[in-house]
Amino acid sequence: QVQLVESGGGLVQPGGSLTLSCAASGFTFTGYTMSWVRRAPGKGLEWVSTVATGGGRTSYARSVKGRFTISRDNNKNTLYLRMGSLKPEDTAVYYCAKFQRRNYYTDYPVESDYDYLGQGTQVTVSS
Repeated sequence: QVQLVESGGGLVQPGGSLTLSCAASGFTFTGYTMSWVRRAPGKGLEWVSTVATGGGRTSYARSVKGRFTISRDNNKNTLYLRMGSLKPEDTAVYYCAKFQRRNYYTDYPVESDYDYLGQGTQVTVSS
């Protein structure tokens, strides 16, 4: 069965950095676009970033562009999100999300594009 396991979250001061990882299993990782999404306290799911199957095409939400970098290692079936210049408003539970359509990419996915999310990892930005 599909499993997505996020790690790397924690408490960081404003301006700091963190790198999240998502270990994927149970499906052909190389065949699917992947995203990071997040849920801040009291808010809905927010798309953060997307990377195409080969890693060469990426897109970012305006709120994180220039500060976050998404990447993937298809040899390790792992998705990454490097987060820099963190702000308190980046505080959220971060989830990796698998697209449900094989070999499909869009720069601006919606929730219906995903079929699986991981359990999430908490990121707290606070002094």
